[in-house]
Amino acid sequence: MRSDSVLKAIALLILCAFFWGSCFPIGKHALHEVHALTLVLWRFILAAICLAIYLQFTRSDKPNLTVMQWSWVVIVSAIGIGGLNLGLFTGLTLTNATNGSLIMALSPLTTSLIACIALRRLPTFAQVISLLVCLSGVLIVITNGNLASLLHMQLNQGDQMIFCGMLAWSLYTYFSQGISRWLAVIPYTLIGMICGALVIGTMIIFNPEVKPLTELTSASTVVISEVLYVAIFGTVAGYLLWINGVRRLGSATASVFFNFVPIFAVLTAFLMGQPVTQLQLLGIAVVIAGLLLPRLKLPKRTPQPCNS
Repeated sequence: MRSDSVLKAIALLILCAFFWGSCFPIGKHALHEVHALTLVLWRFILAAICLAIYLQFTRSDKPNLTVMQWSWVVIVSAIGIGGLNLGLFTGLTLTNATNGSLIMALSPLTTSLIACIALRRLPTFAQVISLLVCLSGVLIVITNGNLASLLHMQLNQGDQMIFCGMLAWSLYTYFSQGISRWLAVIPYTLIGMICGALVIGTMIIFNPEVKPLTELTSASTVVISEVLYVAIFGTVAGYLLWINGVRRLGSATASVFFNFVPIFAVLTAFLMGQPVTQLQLLGIAVVIAGLLLPRLKLPKRTPQPCNS
């Protein structure tokens, strides 16, 4: 792969991480007026509408897949996209944000392990070091430097649900690498949005207190704009950039950039008026260093001639 193509893929993944990271503080503000499941449902519905209009406008060819391929795409999308959001947002009602952020930060390591198991090979030393350094940086950010608090964490029901969501996302990231070879990115993303909406919609049926249409129509203009941001930038643009990055760099390498999500969440929160500590800035530096480590080339030592 050419170096300019690699740099483009890296830029796409960093932009994707920014969109996803910024959705946390923006979505958190929107949750003051709408339910979490309502936000996620409208996120998928609006994203699906945008993608469908784009495909219709560009007169794109319809996917010509076998029954087995269709089944595989639907299963992976429902588990990956629907499972992630269902596990994450329902789990956060039963646990705290620190636990959830820490568990989601395990996604790059989990994706790499899935790839190693599927390909029956051990991870390289550079991959292991990069993942450990990036994870250390994320831990600094989400614990605000109090790493000792990790020793007191307990895996409650909410943690278990978020872990299942993280595992679903890791599987989606790995299998998307293969699916994107015979299915275009935009149709694949559209299918994922539809599957995600169906999963969340099914969950809402069993939660009569959640009223998506009433909550959205009665929300303020600011919250409506935040829902649109989460749908268009955090979903349409985010998933398209992510799948493109996975296709170019592979699931194991692309998953490392998921560590940027909590970093950009902190930066966006700062721009929205929330303070950022020096330890959080240190965590950002550590994550960037972890991403650069595998790409640093040590100078080769010139062998010294033997003196006779």
